[in-house]
Amino acid sequence: MSQTPKTMPGTPLADAPPTAAPAGGARPARVPRGQPLWAQLRQSLIDRIAAGGLPPHARLPSEAELCAEFGVSRTVVREALNQLVVERRVYKMQGKGSFVADAREDQDFAGSKISFSGDFIGKNHVVSRRVLSQRLRPPSEREARMLRLEPDETAVVEIDRLLTVDNTPRMMVYTVLRPSVVPGMEGLPMQNKPLYDTLRRQYGVVLDRAERWIEAAAATKEVAELLEVAPGAPVLRIESLSSIAGGLMVEYYTAYHRSDQARLHFIIR
Repeated sequence: MSQTPKTMPGTPLADAPPTAAPAGGARPARVPRGQPLWAQLRQSLIDRIAAGGLPPHARLPSEAELCAEFGVSRTVVREALNQLVVERRVYKMQGKGSFVADAREDQDFAGSKISFSGDFIGKNHVVSRRVLSQRLRPPSEREARMLRLEPDETAVVEIDRLLTVDNTPRMMVYTVLRPSVVPGMEGLPMQNKPLYDTLRRQYGVVLDRAERWIEAAAATKEVAELLEVAPGAPVLRIESLSSIAGGLMVEYYTAYHRSDQARLHFIIR
């Protein structure tokens, strides 16, 4: 249940009217001058959230409380809060106040044709791909059905990868590919290489359409160990089926995504 945490002492803002010193001691250090008051207040709230004083979904002090705490006008408070809403650090509920947004990062790959690693371009993260298995093997019944393999197509290329972001496991992906489209791929060096980039560069394969199914699941012992979560921890299970122009099915994967690290973001048009 969301609740307002114990109030932390506010930092008087530069150029703000003087406020009473906190009980029992000296006034906290002043924020350096040079920024508008709303920007100083915004940064003070960001620092408080980062320090753990305001956990996700906790209610922020009211506008009146922030005015009194920081010695600024309601206009300044509203400007700071509105900017935090734009930055997705805070969300508002009519009649209830402002709340700390979920700290998890939004990821768009599940709702588009971009790859997992492509989702992080320009986001200042380090993405790594660790190949755990890469081989040619017979398909399971489900794999053969999903890829619509012909009776004489008796194998698939398996590539199992653990994807990490900033050295933290984020997603385990079990992929199978149609070998007639990617001949010899089971022998290519794929360690830490983007799969979709390799498909395009090595084989001229560009995925034209992807269909995905997402459901809540509990981490199996194997998945939990790889993702560094407790067995039974909640994860998102993603099934994906991709085809090239003309409708030929090329890629099918099952992935397990850590729901405590990021949210899957979709745009419906």
